[in-house]
Amino acid sequence: MAGLGWFVVSSSWAGEAPHGHSKPQVLAPGYGPLEFEPPLPGSYALPPLGVAADGDVLDSRGRATKLRELLDGRIVVLSFIYTTCSDINGCPLATHVLRGVQDRLLDAPSLNGQVRLISLSFDPGRDTPPVLARYGGYFKAPGFDWRFLTTRSQAELAPVLDAYGQWVIRDPEQGALSHLLRVYLIDREGSIRNIYSVSFLHADTLLNDIRTLLME
Repeated sequence: MAGLGWFVVSSSWAGEAPHGHSKPQVLAPGYGPLEFEPPLPGSYALPPLGVAADGDVLDSRGRATKLRELLDGRIVVLSFIYTTCSDINGCPLATHVLRGVQDRLLDAPSLNGQVRLISLSFDPGRDTPPVLARYGGYFKAPGFDWRFLTTRSQAELAPVLDAYGQWVIRDPEQGALSHLLRVYLIDREGSIRNIYSVSFLHADTLLNDIRTLLME
């Protein structure tokens, strides 16, 4: 299979280069059309990669629940984000791709009710339930099953991040966060079946993987 191709655009997000020209911004493949024909759903296997971990979380209404309770019985796409991330190829990419998955599922009603999207913040100090409710409102279609979650504290968040291997470093002075982008595909039994990095995260391939799991 060919790799996904990166592409360059000019963007004011990257600041101004000399002579008044915008710096070129290299965007991840997930922002553009898929550059190869993916294998047909069901024509390949997605071996289990481990059990999806549990944890104490809060939904966007402030209600406490367990992460595993939100995983059980559906195909789940789980991303770790924070709402103030300024890296266009970080959290904004994850949310962009999940919105693309949402749009494709809305066009396939038979799949829609079998899939849940979850965006879990790793910045609970700033990403409170009301903040996530506003943030989610920009992306979530009415009635679609996309949950925006946070935790009560860093202490409750830490074991979840450790269990999923989600690497985050905090700047204690400025509060900035450095992290790896990781998005997880979880099957109906709660097993992780794929982990996507920035170079391989695309709505089309993710949807094919979802279809593959639903055909099992």
